[in-house]
Amino acid sequence: MAIITKEEYSGFIKEQAKRLGFLACGIAKAEFLEREAPRLETWLENGYHGKMQYMENHFDKRLDPTLLVDGAKSVISLSYNYFPEKTQKAEEYKISKYAYGQDYHHVIKDKLKELLQLINDEIGEVSGRCFVDSAPVLERAWAEKSGLGWNGKHSLLIQKQQGSFFFLAELIIDLELTYDHPFTTDHCGECTRCIDACPTQAILPDNTVDGSKCISYLTIELKDAIPTNFKDKTEGWMFGCDVCQDVCPWNRFSKPHSEPLFSPHENLLDMKARDWQELTQETFSKVFKKSAVKRTKFSGLQRNIKFIQE
Repeated sequence: MAIITKEEYSGFIKEQAKRLGFLACGIAKAEFLEREAPRLETWLENGYHGKMQYMENHFDKRLDPTLLVDGAKSVISLSYNYFPEKTQKAEEYKISKYAYGQDYHHVIKDKLKELLQLINDEIGEVSGRCFVDSAPVLERAWAEKSGLGWNGKHSLLIQKQQGSFFFLAELIIDLELTYDHPFTTDHCGECTRCIDACPTQAILPDNTVDGSKCISYLTIELKDAIPTNFKDKTEGWMFGCDVCQDVCPWNRFSKPHSEPLFSPHENLLDMKARDWQELTQETFSKVFKKSAVKRTKFSGLQRNIKFIQE
């Protein structure tokens, strides 16, 4: 029996998302993000984006999904678990857990494309685009708006039963659906563990993150030399940082993912401090063959390792 109502469309999409391995799926109406506009403007004016000049581009598109997809009616937000079963042993040199396996951009985008194809096969011709942290989309705002969770003080989305170790992705389509209720309750309460633990004091008391001080920015986005005032403050993080998530009480609910493509290279977890200090281009290419770490390139990772060493 063919599905013909908005409720049935929405149910089908969520069912298929679950089958494809997504943790959660929520749907919001595609409309201008009025509440986020002044926040984004202030964040940029304060220079919290550091040298990420691209954050200044496409201001209107970041706030209005109809400028990204003609006739957009719905924003489908999805989360995908990446919490690993085992972590690195070498505490001196660490990479963020999200980069242990293959590059999430490709892994999740393939799943989004499959979901969009399933929508077309079942419902009919639906136009849309897939987004995985690669376009001017305020993904955490849309995830909150679609009921997936709330933005913690560290600015990452938190789900009560999952914590925060997951990726966010979106499908923006020109199909009207049944919309979920926005997540409006902040369950962080008076907790300030992430603020207190941040090595560079990048998390501000007003629930804002100064991206220019964030270790993830310094080790990945920043192409220039890391400022010397961050010496002895990176705590061994050479690609990204998980401190604010590691200390978050909600992450006691994190469960290991079941995505084979996110499994780390067999050598990665056992590499010792000396292995990192003596890292060669050959080893880098082998261990991070399809990893997001390739984004910083061998020279960038070497820079980060030397910064920790010196």
